[in-house]
Amino acid sequence: MRLRILVLTLGTLGTLGTLLAQTPPAPAPGSPAIFKSGANLAEVLRSAKVNPGGMSSSNVTTNDQYRVSVIKRDKAAGALAHPGNTELLYIVEGEGTMVTGGKLVAAADGKPASIADGVSQRFTVGDVFIVPVGSPHWFAAIDKPVTYLEVRWLAPK
Repeated sequence: MRLRILVLTLGTLGTLGTLLAQTPPAPAPGSPAIFKSGANLAEVLRSAKVNPGGMSSSNVTTNDQYRVSVIKRDKAAGALAHPGNTELLYIVEGEGTMVTGGKLVAAADGKPASIADGVSQRFTVGDVFIVPVGSPHWFAAIDKPVTYLEVRWLAPK
């Protein structure tokens, strides 16, 4: 398996902070690890409901510091950004193009939000995106349905 890491910059929109403020606390230092087997993750994804945008998201674990989900996308989606948290996307299936950085362009005329002056990056199985707090990102093209592990955590203030 090959591993490529892309670190992203810039951004606006969306927050995990409110959701995490209403969830249980993260395990205390010295606690045993939270373990999820590959079979657990596969079951979580199988049980997910696909939304009209062609995406399903299944929660693996959530607490007041982070959220871990398995997400599947069958088609491209609009651009977005998350103030207040950083995220890691590990591609486990599929391929396509992600656009990151630049400026978020609001949805208009029936078209989804997009990114102006961003960096376009082809991705495939084994690739990783680390998206800094507030950085626009956009699955601009899905060539083969994409499944990824998303880890989103609160960014230090």
